[in-house]
Order: sequence, then C-alpha cells, then structure tokens
Amino acid sequence: MVNKIPPPLFIYSLQSPFAEVSIVWGNANPVVRRIFLSNGNASASTHASVTFPGISPGLNHHITQLGAEIKIMLSGGVPEFDIGILDFSVCSAFQRKVIMEERTISRGEVSSYGLIARRIGVPGAARAVGNALSANPFPLVIPCHRAVRSDGRIGGFQGGSVMKHALLEMEGIIFDPSGRISKVSSILH
Repeated sequence: MVNKIPPPLFIYSLQSPFAEVSIVWGNANPVVRRIFLSNGNASASTHASVTFPGISPGLNHHITQLGAEIKIMLSGGVPEFDIGILDFSVCSAFQRKVIMEERTISRGEVSSYGLIARRIGVPGAARAVGNALSANPFPLVIPCHRAVRSDGRIGGFQGGSVMKHALLEMEGIIFDPSGRISKVSSILH
C-alpha cells in the first residue's frame, strides 16, 4: 500500500475592518478548505495554523478575489461570492443541508435556528442547527451571522457577538435598546 502525501495547503490572510480573516486553500482548482475569523481568543491565522499545521502563505487569483469580496462585505458592501471554490466535502450531510439553507437567507433578513431546522425537515433540531452553524467552515461566504435565536437575541458567532451584531446592522437589521432584533416578526425564513 502506498501512502498518499496530502496535497499542500496554503493560507491567505487579510485585514478587515473587524480583524484578520484567513482563508486556507489547496491547489485543486483551487478549493477553499476553511475560512477563519479572529475572535477574542486568537487571530484568524493562529486558528488556521493550529488547525492545519504546516500551511504556508500562498496566493491565487480566485483566492485574492474571494478575499476582495470578503472585504467588500465587511465594509458594508454587497459581495458576489463564488461558492464553487468551497470544499463542501469537509461538512457532514446534515451540516451541508443547514449551511445551504442558511445561504438562502438574503441580506437584510434573518432566520431562527428553529425555523432553519423545520425548513430542512428536522423540526425540533434548533440546537443541532446552531451547532452546525457554529462549525461553519465558510463564515461570511455562507452567512451564518443571519441565524438568530427565536427570541430575537443574536446567538453565537465565530467572530464574536460584536462582529455579528455589526454585520447585521450593516445589512439593515434594527436592534432594540436591549440588543435584541427589534421585531422578532422580522425573522422571515
């Protein structure tokens, strides 16, 4: 039996208005294996290096374009993401269903974890949906920040609650003084 050497992985990190964002990718067309966001614990590149030891810096036109679209989004603009370069094989079948449903939530709209569970045919699986989104390998490109709790609280996010709140505000979501979405009925999905 011949041991296959895994293909090399590369990292491209960019600075955003929030903090560093890192894209880990391989040469297969290319394919994005994971997007990391910085949070209060560590920078995105630190998270990437721990998860994928031995990655090295690398650039490719498709990856720099993805980085440019991420910057557009994080500056309040409307990005045009090419999800064809995302490696969905890193997701379980359930997670793939969840993130593909999440992808249908338009800018300026939110959905609850429970509503997403119902839409994918698994009513009562709100917690499982939340867990699948918390491990979303492609945050921002798959807009998991648009999933919130049914009571209007924003819930968790890989980049932290401050970033999630800011992203939702940039997309036109209005919050009441307590930090909840002002109209829970505006949860559209």
